[in-house]
Amino acid sequence: MKNVLLMFSVVMAFWACNQKTQETEETSNNKEAAAGEAVSENDGASPEGVSFVVPAEGSTVSSPVKVEMAVSGMEVEPAGELKDGKGHHHIIIDGSFIPTGTVVPADSTNIHYGKGQTETTLDLAPGEHTLTLQFADGLHQSYGEEWSKTISITVE
Repeated sequence: MKNVLLMFSVVMAFWACNQKTQETEETSNNKEAAAGEAVSENDGASPEGVSFVVPAEGSTVSSPVKVEMAVSGMEVEPAGELKDGKGHHHIIIDGSFIPTGTVVPADSTNIHYGKGQTETTLDLAPGEHTLTLQFADGLHQSYGEEWSKTISITVE
């Protein structure tokens, strides 16, 4: 009988230890999965796209308006050659994004920065305006809405 009790105690201790190991592994795996989800949602990198460094959305400015442009996930280079992951900025005054693959017009409201500029000044009349930053490839073909950003400003 002692042998049976001893054997039962050993089996129960082994079972309890095994249960604790499984719980620890599950908890560890769940923590790793949660950490992995957090990393995939925000891995510390800037989101891809274009942005206005200045002016800020909703700001009141005076003319000429200083504009600083940025891009993350692509590289700015002068127009002329078609290269994957590269392009240059355009600003559309009081207009919207240009559909993907469409050449950005060159006129008084669609301003090209084909030399690779990331800063400019704009002479704007007093009032409310929208500025749309549009990134396009080396042949001025738009990368579409995903690579555009529109802000509203007021010029005094």
